[in-house]
Amino acid sequence: MALPMPEYERYDALGLAELVARGEVSPRELVEAAIARIERDNPRLNAVVHTQFDRAHAEAARELPEGPFRGVPMLLKDLLAEDVGEPSTQSTRLLVGHLHEREAEMVRRFRRAGLVVLGRTNTPEFGIYGVTEPALRGPARNPWDTDHTPGGSSGGSGAAVAAGMVPVAHGGDGGGSIRIPAAHCGLVGLKPTRARNPAGPFSGERWGGLVCEHVLTRSVRDTAAMLDAVSGPDLGAPYHVLPPDRPFAEEVGAPTGRLRIAWTTRALFGKETHPDNVAAVHDAAALAEELGHEVEEALFDYDQAALVRAYFVIISAGVNQGVRAAGEVAGRTPRPADFEPPTWMLKRIADKLTAGEHAHARHTIQAAGRAIAPFFERYDVLLTPTTARPPARVGEFALSGKEKLLLNVLRALPARRLLLKALDDLADNALAATPNTMLFNMTGQPAISLPLSWNSAGLPIGTQWVGRFGDEATLLRLAAQLEVARPWLERRPEGRS
Repeated sequence: MALPMPEYERYDALGLAELVARGEVSPRELVEAAIARIERDNPRLNAVVHTQFDRAHAEAARELPEGPFRGVPMLLKDLLAEDVGEPSTQSTRLLVGHLHEREAEMVRRFRRAGLVVLGRTNTPEFGIYGVTEPALRGPARNPWDTDHTPGGSSGGSGAAVAAGMVPVAHGGDGGGSIRIPAAHCGLVGLKPTRARNPAGPFSGERWGGLVCEHVLTRSVRDTAAMLDAVSGPDLGAPYHVLPPDRPFAEEVGAPTGRLRIAWTTRALFGKETHPDNVAAVHDAAALAEELGHEVEEALFDYDQAALVRAYFVIISAGVNQGVRAAGEVAGRTPRPADFEPPTWMLKRIADKLTAGEHAHARHTIQAAGRAIAPFFERYDVLLTPTTARPPARVGEFALSGKEKLLLNVLRALPARRLLLKALDDLADNALAATPNTMLFNMTGQPAISLPLSWNSAGLPIGTQWVGRFGDEATLLRLAAQLEVARPWLERRPEGRS
């Protein structure tokens, strides 16, 4: 069946907006092109879990704001990004059927930029995992090979953009949830500096300041222009980062100068890195050196065990708050059966932690940020693997029978000692494949995953580029230079299984 606008996938978001601005295509035609591709590809990818096509048609037919993305279709992750009259289930059973009465500031700014929202994308429950396989929705699949995961927790968004359903989709990143699916899906994924983008009006900060929202895109210029469109403090923000010296879009194509780039293949919160991911870093480092940058192997010192424990203490507290908030929305006390077993376990762990332990975890994280900052006085950028392994097979990280038994025991006998032991075991297992992103949620630094490599199986292997706090500009200049040197925009997963 012929799809409307056959050339649709060739364009990034700004390219489509330029067609609208020149009158060569209408917003309604773009919406129809996106809907056709969602209807064609979503049955095999399970990327989109809620559609609002009638509303999108109505919005496209009206006079849209004269923003940089006027008329461009997009999707919102089904976590955060609350939208009036639409669900945001967070992939938890307790919130099925609830419709929001207020919109998130990020959603307001997306629409102010001229974007048209078509629906919501698949995510793990509360965004906890590095794969997108919620019990409520079923697994999202990677368009490069549907036997593999698109990553998480913004995995549905990554799959939708990589498949060409939309050129841009919303994501949230509390420990790598934009960068991991970008790496697995061959996309650009920027986690901005802490507080660069708004968290309101429902929260001052999420997961102790670890969570940042932005988008997954196919081009660096889309990522930069979107940051201009949505960044800046909103009313009531508890803190904010200094604004840039000039628009982020102007960094794309601007001279980089000779940057000092450190690289490492170490699994920062894990034990080992797969050879494919090691090779991707070596290749990226060599490319940066060819482009004239000063490149050397180097890494700061840090206490891995202490930081991993602190990270999961904060995550447990954040999940606990999420469970409480879901109960308030649903109007009843949450029960274990309302949630997946690991979610309830994290909630119960937080129940057993003391205020002093939570304060100590925050101190550990903030002290690490102070200790790591001098490294970025010596170096402009740190290059790492985005993930420690190629995309896993769907179901590879499903709970084993033994793990399910343990979680059932913990439900019945939620002893503090057993719960904390389970927390340590969870840390070892959960971070084995994706250990490299969460440290920079903790320090608040910007980090971007770029699709410079594919392995012999045809799966994308991302590399992560980390900048100093508040310096997205350097990352965007470098990313744009790498994009020109190693173009990826035309590389598409068509024809894959």
